[in-house]
Amino acid sequence: MEDEVDRLVAAWRRERPDLDVEPLEVLSRVSRLARHLDRARRLAFSEHSLEPWEFDVLTALRRAGAPYQLSPGQLLTQTLVTSGTMTNRIDRLTKKGLVERLPDPSDRRGVLVRLTEEGQDRADQALAGLLDQERAILSELSRAQRGELAALLRRLTAPFDNIPG
Repeated sequence: MEDEVDRLVAAWRRERPDLDVEPLEVLSRVSRLARHLDRARRLAFSEHSLEPWEFDVLTALRRAGAPYQLSPGQLLTQTLVTSGTMTNRIDRLTKKGLVERLPDPSDRRGVLVRLTEEGQDRADQALAGLLDQERAILSELSRAQRGELAALLRRLTAPFDNIPG
């Protein structure tokens, strides 16, 4: 089965035979798949009136386990955004009733961000919708193939996830 990347690679091999275009065979497909996944994510989240960034914050809190709360610093680490961006996001989610700010009992100056019941419900429903979308994307692969692909992708992404700072 031929795809658009095969046609792109063939054209580059014809036009630039002096270059090794083999990386395109993998990474162009990863890039195209990422665009399809982004569309699927947006669809799954919009069905629950969430933006992707809202889902990211809500699910970081949900994964923390009961009582579903983290400090803003912990949320920064998990969502990879700046302090100012996180403050703005917490403000917006608070106004929507999806999270609440609480005093941090271990730090008089600190706060904790806690998922509300509504926030938990929306996060859970959006996650279920996202998993349905992702299963559809992966449906052409067997369980063994999905495992093999996950292992190969882990080898590529692990060095980026373990960079200090």
